[in-house]
Amino acid sequence: MIDRSFIPIYQRLFEFYKERIVKQEYLPGARIDSINRIIRRHAVSRETAKLVLNKLSDEGFIVKKAGKGSFVTYTREIQRVWGIVTPFYSTNIEDLIANINEEAQKVNRSIRYFLHYNEPEEEIRLVGNMLRQGYEAIIVVPNYDESITAGFYRNLNHGNSVVVLVDNTMGGSFFNYVIQSYDLGVKRAITYMTTRNDKNFLFVKNEIWRGRNLVHELMEQSMKMFIDQKAPERKLFVISGLSDFSQEFIELNDIGGILCITDVDSLKVTGRLNKWGIKIPDQVSVVSYGNTELTQSASPQITSVDCRYPEMARLTASLIFNRNTLTTKQHIIAPEVVVRQT
Repeated sequence: MIDRSFIPIYQRLFEFYKERIVKQEYLPGARIDSINRIIRRHAVSRETAKLVLNKLSDEGFIVKKAGKGSFVTYTREIQRVWGIVTPFYSTNIEDLIANINEEAQKVNRSIRYFLHYNEPEEEIRLVGNMLRQGYEAIIVVPNYDESITAGFYRNLNHGNSVVVLVDNTMGGSFFNYVIQSYDLGVKRAITYMTTRNDKNFLFVKNEIWRGRNLVHELMEQSMKMFIDQKAPERKLFVISGLSDFSQEFIELNDIGGILCITDVDSLKVTGRLNKWGIKIPDQVSVVSYGNTELTQSASPQITSVDCRYPEMARLTASLIFNRNTLTTKQHIIAPEVVVRQT
């Protein structure tokens, strides 16, 4: 834990109010605590309270109005910049960013990238900061427990900026988003794998990032439901990562179909199966979720659920430029299975 005792009290209070302004706990235009309110609330001197408000004013977070109080400022003049916020870095995310970047270049916009490391509070801070800096668009791949951030987006005052949630969201229809139908992607993967053999299935997650993962939960639930519908005599096994993946596990549980959550994991899976002498797809079929270049250049080429990132990027750009005609708009993309050698 950081020792903050050496930081002057006025600086700590400045950070306190700044964070709440950025996270829109104080909305643009809202009255902020007066000098007397700061004194009572934080048990500080009048001089300290004045310093706090002066610093917030000097750095553009509030405007003082004589006889009326201090009010949170609105966003700055809009910049020709798009910000992309993601929970982590992966080949799938890289592919999505590359396609959004292509759309931005078509209209002479620059792109800036940020990671929130699957931390909801960091995601909120990043979005709030970009709004205050006047980004034209903020494109967010949300953290994987959106129950924590749903209220923030529901009540967000985005001013003249456009905020679009992409790839995955459980947040509801109150916001602009372009997402893929994960349950449909899973259904199509299961449908394909049931045609290969009559063995059991394995779902390989990638749970490096801490916290609840609603996407993984949805995919697992969807797999169970579709297997019960199409092949009720077959079982589903789930592992949280490749540390639990072994030849003994495959043989003991009679695994005949494997769905990997990332393209990198699918490469590792096919590599190990080849090493163990397990024939692909005769004995075990492998499907990856992503369909980046890795799956096409692998040997054998990997059957994949195509997330259709080029279309996702194109629709995201359309939402950004339709800001004057649309209040909220949602696009749900249907993933497709691209059958290759696995």
